[in-house]
Amino acid sequence: MTDEPRPEDLQHLQLLSAFHYVVGGLICLAACFPVFHLGMGIWMAVSKEAVGKADAPPAFVGVILAALSGAVIAAGWALGACVMLAGRCLTQHRKFMFCMVMAGLQAVLCVPFGTVLGVFTILVLQRPTVQALFADRRRGPLTVKSR
Repeated sequence: MTDEPRPEDLQHLQLLSAFHYVVGGLICLAACFPVFHLGMGIWMAVSKEAVGKADAPPAFVGVILAALSGAVIAAGWALGACVMLAGRCLTQHRKFMFCMVMAGLQAVLCVPFGTVLGVFTILVLQRPTVQALFADRRRGPLTVKSR
């Protein structure tokens, strides 16, 4: 059996790429949910009304809330962007290891849709014909030419 790409492989990579864009968008959307907490933390940290009351929490609680929610938002957006980048790499048949790592992260972190997509991506990327597609796109080692 040769390692020539089959039409099914190209079709499967295109489908996986499209689903990566969808799941990446859903991850970015879900990462926006802590925006309320970010706003509340900023308000608690800077508002004189909240700080001036006797039963109000100290300002550093607002800073901690804002920092944690900001970190969750940034991490979610970064994960979503990386998932979408993996989708683009699948279409271009580039960065095989990045696609594998992102498939594994999706399978663990993004239950249930990311799990299904990650498992199917790993299964498709393990085919020798698909690996040959990616190997054709890899650049060789950098060589220094002497004068």
